[in-house]
Amino acid sequence: MAVTSLNPGLQDALWPCCSCCRQIWLPSLGQFSPQCLGVLGHIPFWTAIVTVAIRYGARSLWNAYRPVWLRRFAAEKDASPPSVSDLEPGTGTASAGKSWTPWTFSLLLLSVGAIALGSVGAAVWPEYAQLCLASVIPNFISCLILVLERPRTVPGAVFFINSVLLLTESIVLTLIPNGPNVSSENSPRTLSWAAGVCLPLVSLVLMLNMPLRDPLLDSTSIGKPFAEPTHTARSPEDMITLWQWMTISWMAPLINLGYKRQLHNEDVWFLSYEFQHNRLHMLFREITGTVFVRLLKANGLDIIITTALGVFEMLLELAEPVLLKQLLAVLTSEQPGIRPALVYAAITLFARLIRTQSGVFSLWYCRRNYERARGEMITMIHEKTLRRKAFTFPSSDERRQEPPEEQTSPSAGISTATTLTDDESSNHDSDTDSNPPERSKFQRFKSLIHRRYTNLRSNQAPPSSPEPTSSSPASTGKILNILRNDAYEVAQRFWEAPNLTTRPLSFLLSLVLVWRILGPASLSGVLVLLAGMALNVLLTRLLLRVERVRRDLTDAKLQRTSEFVEAIRHLRWYAWQDAWLRSVMESRGAELARRVQSNVVVKAIATVNSLAAYLFPVAAFWAYTVLSGRPLTVDVAFPALDLFAMLQNSLRELPDLVTVLLNAKVAMARIEAFMLEPEKEDLDGDLMGGGGARDQDIGPLGGLEIVLKEASFSWPGSAKVVLEDVSVVCKPGLTLACGKVGIGKTALLQAILGELDQHGGERTVPREMIGYCAQTPWLESMSIRENILFSTGYDKTRFEQVLDACCLRDDLDKFRCKDLTLIGENGVGLSGGQKARVALARAIYSRARILLLDDPIAALDHQTASAILRNLFADRNSPLTAGRLVILVTHRVDIVTPYANQVIEVANGGRVETFDREELEINREELEHLAEIASAAAHATEDDGSATAGEEAEPVPDKFIEDEHRAHGGVLASVYWQYVKAGRLRWWVTMIGFFLLFRVARIGYFWFLKEWGEQYRDRPGGIYRVHFAGFGGNVEDLQHAVTSHSIFQGNAASDQNWLDLGRYLPPPSTDVRPWLVGFLILSLGQVLTQVCSDAALVVIIYKAGKNLFERAMDGVSNATFRFYDVTPVGRLMNRLTSDMGTVDGQIAGQLMSVAWYALGWLSSMAVISTVTPSFLVISIAMTVMFVLIFDRFLPTSQSLRRLETVSLSPLMSNFGTLVEGLTTVRAFRAEPHFQNRIIASTDSFQKFDHFFWCLQAWLQYRFDLLSAVSTFALTLTAILSGLSSGTVGFVLASASNFVQSTHSLCRKYGEMQMQFVSVERVIELLGLDQEPRGTVSPPASWPHYGDDIVFDNVTLCYAPNLDPVLTNVSFIIPGGANVAVTGRTGSGKSTLALSLLGTLHPDPNTGGSIRIGAIDLASVDKDALRRNITFVAQDPVLFPGTLRDNLDPLDERDEAERADVLARVLGGSGSSFTLDSRVNGGGKNLSQGQRQLVGLGRAILRRSPVVILDEATASIDGETAGYIQRLLREELRHSTVITIAHKAEAVQDADFEIVLDRGRVVRAAPRGARLERGL
Repeated sequence: MAVTSLNPGLQDALWPCCSCCRQIWLPSLGQFSPQCLGVLGHIPFWTAIVTVAIRYGARSLWNAYRPVWLRRFAAEKDASPPSVSDLEPGTGTASAGKSWTPWTFSLLLLSVGAIALGSVGAAVWPEYAQLCLASVIPNFISCLILVLERPRTVPGAVFFINSVLLLTESIVLTLIPNGPNVSSENSPRTLSWAAGVCLPLVSLVLMLNMPLRDPLLDSTSIGKPFAEPTHTARSPEDMITLWQWMTISWMAPLINLGYKRQLHNEDVWFLSYEFQHNRLHMLFREITGTVFVRLLKANGLDIIITTALGVFEMLLELAEPVLLKQLLAVLTSEQPGIRPALVYAAITLFARLIRTQSGVFSLWYCRRNYERARGEMITMIHEKTLRRKAFTFPSSDERRQEPPEEQTSPSAGISTATTLTDDESSNHDSDTDSNPPERSKFQRFKSLIHRRYTNLRSNQAPPSSPEPTSSSPASTGKILNILRNDAYEVAQRFWEAPNLTTRPLSFLLSLVLVWRILGPASLSGVLVLLAGMALNVLLTRLLLRVERVRRDLTDAKLQRTSEFVEAIRHLRWYAWQDAWLRSVMESRGAELARRVQSNVVVKAIATVNSLAAYLFPVAAFWAYTVLSGRPLTVDVAFPALDLFAMLQNSLRELPDLVTVLLNAKVAMARIEAFMLEPEKEDLDGDLMGGGGARDQDIGPLGGLEIVLKEASFSWPGSAKVVLEDVSVVCKPGLTLACGKVGIGKTALLQAILGELDQHGGERTVPREMIGYCAQTPWLESMSIRENILFSTGYDKTRFEQVLDACCLRDDLDKFRCKDLTLIGENGVGLSGGQKARVALARAIYSRARILLLDDPIAALDHQTASAILRNLFADRNSPLTAGRLVILVTHRVDIVTPYANQVIEVANGGRVETFDREELEINREELEHLAEIASAAAHATEDDGSATAGEEAEPVPDKFIEDEHRAHGGVLASVYWQYVKAGRLRWWVTMIGFFLLFRVARIGYFWFLKEWGEQYRDRPGGIYRVHFAGFGGNVEDLQHAVTSHSIFQGNAASDQNWLDLGRYLPPPSTDVRPWLVGFLILSLGQVLTQVCSDAALVVIIYKAGKNLFERAMDGVSNATFRFYDVTPVGRLMNRLTSDMGTVDGQIAGQLMSVAWYALGWLSSMAVISTVTPSFLVISIAMTVMFVLIFDRFLPTSQSLRRLETVSLSPLMSNFGTLVEGLTTVRAFRAEPHFQNRIIASTDSFQKFDHFFWCLQAWLQYRFDLLSAVSTFALTLTAILSGLSSGTVGFVLASASNFVQSTHSLCRKYGEMQMQFVSVERVIELLGLDQEPRGTVSPPASWPHYGDDIVFDNVTLCYAPNLDPVLTNVSFIIPGGANVAVTGRTGSGKSTLALSLLGTLHPDPNTGGSIRIGAIDLASVDKDALRRNITFVAQDPVLFPGTLRDNLDPLDERDEAERADVLARVLGGSGSSFTLDSRVNGGGKNLSQGQRQLVGLGRAILRRSPVVILDEATASIDGETAGYIQRLLREELRHSTVITIAHKAEAVQDADFEIVLDRGRVVRAAPRGARLERGL
């Protein structure tokens, strides 16, 4: 084609003539039209003009008026001023942007040089003035920007101008004929033009190496790029160059370190500035609106950026089929040529490189959008939890208008309150019911003391109360679910925000392109897709129904599993674990059955999608060839297949998009509802201040007085009043609060703290920190010192005083690490008394002027309790209690009253009566006499134990809770083998077999299409020969340089090739129907093999999940008790729920994907190597590069994922701990500390997630880059091999599959390694040390009621590395005895009791033994032992359900027996306490005393030959405890009853006593009349 040269004038040089540009692009030649030279040359000019106009014209208006959601959120430059050292000397102002830097000056010189070069070129070669002057104006504008701004960071405007200039000049140089001719005669002009291209390239290289962050900002805390990573430094992201950001090369130090060894927390940088949650939370709090609106305002800019990048990448992806069509078209044209094909291949490469770089930017902004949205919601939900009303307290469904029922009973004795809420307002005893004559207040108070130490004669049944109902707006489990699942669901949608635009747009554009290729025939294919979608709508509805049921069953299974794990100790003490395990497995079986149904429906949907996907081209090609009568040539078929795949994917993703949006809407609604829950009224406005030093909260100090005046209260969320018309005035000094069990004492303290809903009256409490000690000690998993300090400063003198006052000194002296000893989850490493004293010490140590102490001495022996009270209150000028207002709730009124200024009695109906000091003083002598009686009785039980100066604390290890195991390196092959075996080997073989058949059908599919397209050619399909400008010489020489042989070369070979389908089928131009039928058969074959492989996968998922869960639960249920000591419940639940959920859902699919892509890789390599042997070398080289890159990536990614998994447990555990101790936290005003701690935990968790995805971006960039280059190399190989156009299309399709398979195989293998970490963690449970089951099967009647219990030289310790708890213990307990085991707190009493359950065995080195009758407990079957021994703990575990379920979980007794025990322990026939009364999880709707009564009811119902009571009445008032003791004596008169107690009345009728001290037996003998002599 002849092209005339251009000689434009000066006017044309400045303003192009577009009228000459009839056709911009010439497809057959692969070049721009020469007439468009002027238009292209002026693109940089207009780009520069528009850039300057926007930057300096619209920028100020944009900054002033743009909405909030388009502003940068939490940007560093908005908050961080330059450091002092960066200020200009003598000015005091920062010089940012005004001084020249080497980078800026170099850019200026390059721009000036480009101006000079362009001007000289226009003068020397006027005929090319238009091209030479194209760069002058853009470079001049760049100079102006550089001179005016002198930027220290990458100048965005200059970078953009130079990028457009470089692209334009490169296009002019390569794709426009008769541009600057490259020849020896024009070498000066050629060199000048090349220099003009190189100058913007050099400028871009300079800018790529300029920093993104202003160097004047303080960078001392930022990790330097390529320096050793450390957790003390911020991420190098904050000071990297543009090139380092684009290539993610700044991750190299972490990758290198992770490649050498396992990473630890100390090896990973801290989060970069814009990701730190402290700032994010502070700024997010200031945004107004709903949660969704706030999230949009904070992350709107990221959504806009990611959407724009997504649309850009989608357009580049859609361009590839178009370019492929053009490439194949030039090869099938009448004059095929190499040059146009190479041009299209190069353009495709360029588009993929641009898409690769855009993918890096898109992933970074999507991750920022996701991470910040999730972090903002986590910290927001946590702060709301700190503020909301404590709905974790039990509440009632009763409405406000229904007045409390006044029920009475003719019986004296036990409190019969059903719940800690409703029944506290409805407790009535016999005094109320029988209308006795009015007594003085002191007479009533005196009876409280006297009743505790006099025998109860009445055998009347206890009174009753109404049955409660319980509801709460958001339980702890729901809050954790919102935090973990709903927040993730919403944040994930922010990550996928571009899909809202790109998926519909991709569908429309794909449809347009298919229409342009196939015309109206494409509609038939679209109809097939629509029919498939319609069918899938029905299947999706079915799936939703199945999933709804499946989720309910999963929730039930998780609930049962959670209850099982939390109560595993108690279940095994009663030998109930097998029955509970069967219940869990039944729930699991039901869940798996529904999961199979769900998977079948999912696979049915996938089958319909696959069928539609394969019938789409069949229908479209049928319409195109049969109805339209057009030939299906190669250049139509292969591009159409690519577009079909894109269109089908887009159409399939649209329903998924709707589904995930609906799920996100539901999750957002749950979050919004939670955020709207009512808050505690008197909270401070800011929970983010300080966090550690709360001393300022008590000043300036006002009057110290608590006043309740005619106030009524109910539990949060309940309309029923629990305290009615309360009038109390408390002033500095000790106030004693007392009353019967469940009467409302705790409610009174909660009302003072403001935790209850107030209904009328006045409540006046100083707004300051309050030292609160809960009835059930709330401790954190940290050291004793940290629990006592509770985030306040360490004052050594005061700390030592508190230790002495709370009698903790002797305990700490026996610990290896003293007060630095770690105590484990909820203080599991301490005895009950030690936990109570640590919690008391926390309140005493605080600087709070008000102390609210809820029965902290209940679990203490009399001597220790008396000593603590004496230390704290005997001296009115004590530095620890002087001037403080103290309200102490207790049943032990006898030892507290001498120190009390007033006594508050919580009476029936929620009323409160006060006994002031004057009344107490008047009757002081009688009170002292009663106290002496009680003290003498208590001393009689403990005189031998008190002879020593201290007590032997049960030792704990330096690190009680073991660090969670984290495997090193890759997942072991044994883990994969374990999973494969769990799914049954034969099913894996079946699945892989169908994979192979699918790959065969897939190859045949593309080969058939290639043959079909080539059969339309009139000439034989052989080597195309072309000689085109730019490629001199014979093409055969070039072809033979690439490949020396191909089975598809040569006409003769083609004629005799058995793969030539033209030999078997008629020409498609004559009869196309056989070709359509063959294409249909191959399509259906692929669908069939895929369906069969999916079916095998469903079976594998079911069998593997069932097998692993059964074995894991069996391992946990029979593990040693030491495992429960050192393993937090949260950690174990994480493995049995989260990790097991991964096993159920994703693992098998990951293995299937790896096998799928491995077979795809092998088949693609084999096929293409056969077609083009030279490909084998290239493919091996590319595969090696993929593997080398992946090998660098994998170790670091595994370390980061494991660290993330481990760091998630503390985040959730801390949150659960906070919810349980929320009242304590708020009383101490420690909300800032806990909010800051959750922020730190979120930072720790998200930093591993952040750098894991940065590492994924590092891998994605290199894989995509290598994929683009690989595809280009394979395309060149196919083009230069001299293959037919059909074979080229087939090779390109196979090459694309090869690259995708290689890329995906590495990625899926990495994902599989990550996912198999969950399998690894589950399989670790299979190898837990198991408790010896015992080899001796005792007779069914063992133990007999008269069997003695013999301890013979027994030494007990909890672990081989720990000191003994009991040493050389020897005694004999007579059969049928009523045994009292006493001793100071921590002396080993509970250890002795546990040894009778077989949880501890004598040290084999000492040769000791424990026998019941003639049978040694070390060898007896443990289940048989525990079925016949009953152990009642101080804090019995109750399960959600009814009282029937809790009294007799195994349904071993008849209804009459259960009802009788209920009537005798918890209420008479007239009470509303029935077997059907509901019990909440953990018995939280019962008071502590009521829970103990349920535990005692179990013992009475079982009537075991041996019954062990471990402080089983510690939280029960004296009158009720006396009644229970009489009941136990009556019901268990033939049993050996071993009672561990500190209260005198609990053991006053014992006929045998064991006194322990320092782990040794001080006395073990019949008790005789010692108590009477003491009295």
